[in-house]
Amino acid sequence: MKHTNKEVLSKGIKYLAGALPLALIGPSILYNAFNNQDHPLYIAVLILGIIATFASIFLMFKGIMTIIKALFD
Repeated sequence: MKHTNKEVLSKGIKYLAGALPLALIGPSILYNAFNNQDHPLYIAVLILGIIATFASIFLMFKGIMTIIKALFD
């Protein structure tokens, strides 16, 4: 099934919209984790922050590549 450029473009924008909250939340979680290193849940919060940050980077990359594919394909 062939997708139109408009559908592919909207999919890329959705990826970027999903990345935006993660781009704000991930570093905030990491900042809080590093400020509370003596807390018993330090490792769990640190892992959550790292996952959120990398998910944001992945979604940004996928969204930008999808938008480029929609514009130049």
